[in-house]
Amino acid sequence: MSSPTLRPTASVSPVVASSTHPPLAGFGIVLGAAALFGTLGPLARFAYDAGMEPAGFVAWRALIGLAGTSAYVAWRVRRGSTRLVRLGDLGARTRTLLLLAAIMGFTLNLSMFIAFDRITVALALLGFYTYPAMVAVANVVLGRERLDGTRALALGLAIAGMIAVVASQLDPAGAIRLDAIGIGLALGAAVSQTVFVVISRDGYSEVPTEQAMAIVLLVTLLGSVGLALLTGALPSLTYPLTAPDVLPLLLFTGIVAAAIPSLGFLDGIRAIGGTRAGILMLFEPVVGVALAAWLLGEALVPVQLVGAAAILAAALVLQRSARGTDTDRPTIVPGGP
Repeated sequence: MSSPTLRPTASVSPVVASSTHPPLAGFGIVLGAAALFGTLGPLARFAYDAGMEPAGFVAWRALIGLAGTSAYVAWRVRRGSTRLVRLGDLGARTRTLLLLAAIMGFTLNLSMFIAFDRITVALALLGFYTYPAMVAVANVVLGRERLDGTRALALGLAIAGMIAVVASQLDPAGAIRLDAIGIGLALGAAVSQTVFVVISRDGYSEVPTEQAMAIVLLVTLLGSVGLALLTGALPSLTYPLTAPDVLPLLLFTGIVAAAIPSLGFLDGIRAIGGTRAGILMLFEPVVGVALAAWLLGEALVPVQLVGAAAILAAALVLQRSARGTDTDRPTIVPGGP
């Protein structure tokens, strides 16, 4: 799942991928990743209903995602499409940023899945999806991207659409669980995602996308297992071994909702930049709500359809603006044959 313009291989000479004309494929990759990530809400609900706990769910998702990503890496190495880099050959700054990205991936996943367990999914998503605005502000402060009128319009449309899609799921009759820890975890996940997006554009561009994401998933796996052991939650890790009926669900989650979209998201960040990628990722709750309506019997209301249209309009605004002049500095991404 890599863009034909962005070739995530570690070759001798880097290619300067100008963001003056971000590839259309980059937009498609991010929207596809958002759609697959959107399956996580219903999948987590099914897993919890089957007896899984958040720590175990995160660990198994990371384990299966890592296995799938590793298989993909091995296949590309055999074909000569990717050449892995030795971490010891990287500069100290690159290694530090890669490790930080991996830690943010772990804290993001753990925080969100615990938040899903403590508060309503809709409320957790409202907290989490503040991150595109955080990314835009961070990039402006760092001087990496401009928040021009077009991007501001797209960001406003996307956030308004996300609120329309998600907030309509909140039950005014009192089903909202205002748990301070749960809300704090959702906002903490947004901060983790912001840091991940900001540093992943070119903070460790020498590392092929597949290899970088395998490292992120490995750290998530080790962190989840370690936390489960420290908190006495070992049964949550071994539960699928005693209830094998849940394994197909975990297999599907690890591949379709972890490995594939994670690779696509990182590819997309490197191809079109963090601000655009963050805005396009607001398509995720649209898919999540639609799946919830289909699989969980949650009815759609007209305002949700209006919100979905607003998010798609934001994507169209971004795509059309990509054809014009954009003075963002170029991004160094690894080039390949």
